[in-house]
Amino acid sequence: MVEGSMTQGAGQEPVVRTATLRDFRVPPYAQTPVPPQAPGAAPHPPVLPHAPAPPHPPHPGNANVGDEPPEGYTPTERDLPVINRGDTVKMETVPEPRPVNGEGRGPLFVVGDVHGYLDELVAALAAQGLIDAEGNWAAGNARLWFLGDFTDRGPDGIGVIDLVMRLSAEAAAAGGYCKALMGNHELLLIGAKRFSDTPVNSGAGTATFQAAWLLNGGQKSDMDRLQDVHLQWMSRLDAVVEEDGHLLMHSDTTAYLDYGSTIEDVNDTITAILTRNDADECWDLFRKLTKRFAFRDEGGAEAVRELLTTYGGQRVVHGHSPIPYLLGEVGTEDGEDGSGPVVNGPHVYAEGLAIAMDGGVTMAGKLLVVQLPLHD
Repeated sequence: MVEGSMTQGAGQEPVVRTATLRDFRVPPYAQTPVPPQAPGAAPHPPVLPHAPAPPHPPHPGNANVGDEPPEGYTPTERDLPVINRGDTVKMETVPEPRPVNGEGRGPLFVVGDVHGYLDELVAALAAQGLIDAEGNWAAGNARLWFLGDFTDRGPDGIGVIDLVMRLSAEAAAAGGYCKALMGNHELLLIGAKRFSDTPVNSGAGTATFQAAWLLNGGQKSDMDRLQDVHLQWMSRLDAVVEEDGHLLMHSDTTAYLDYGSTIEDVNDTITAILTRNDADECWDLFRKLTKRFAFRDEGGAEAVRELLTTYGGQRVVHGHSPIPYLLGEVGTEDGEDGSGPVVNGPHVYAEGLAIAMDGGVTMAGKLLVVQLPLHD
């Protein structure tokens, strides 16, 4: 069986989840520590003023300083729109991947944001023939890249990390590989563990990594199980790679350009920042890699071209921003009307130069595992 606790199946009720508004800052109402709770007890919601409805729906992302607290707010409030889960978790089993060229390099797969949904990840990997019924690597020399965001919001982030770490060893032994990129939630978890409630210079009021982590879906069970080996593994993840003409990164932002003019420079710079262990510097890095939507609107294709010109590749492949929001489509909170969008696969946009891989599993959407190149 797969190691780790798989506490939620695809057909079960989703766990509580947090709001996601654009570009993270910690709002004043999130700066008060959360009261202690008995194990397994539901969060205690604070008494909060009612906020007037905004004139337009907020962007997904992370909460902004100055935002009024949502009605009934708790750090793990489920207030994201829901996509009908029954329409989105159906997956077809495909044959085991085979080598694609004479050099013995296997096919290339990418995985979108997981956010602690271990059961959904196992099902999606098995459907692509990447793991067997026992959860072991079964894809020979295939190449697998995770695009980041392993924890927070879902039930078993540490179980996800343990699975990815184990598959990395098993894939290497079989002549393939399983690798992962740094997501903004890896930075958030690292910061919450290292710096806790140490104030950081957010540029928009007092903030702490601990408050930010709780506000954005941090799970106590993950923190309790977090070990040094997990922190070391996350701290050494690359932020950008190029594979077969695909520029892989977590966030749909041009902020990576702030950290170097080559892929090697970006990765070395970010690793050095985490090594220096300065709270303000780590916070600034987290903030920049939480930005989103750089490729979505007018000028989006040009933003992608700037990244491709600088780092190489013919297409950017990213996670971070849920596909329903990129499409401007959302479902209802309860999903009863059945009219919400269905995520069938990746979203190709920005004049065909960008591929979005976050299928919105935190919104009861679909956890995407896809083979590249993607033919659209």
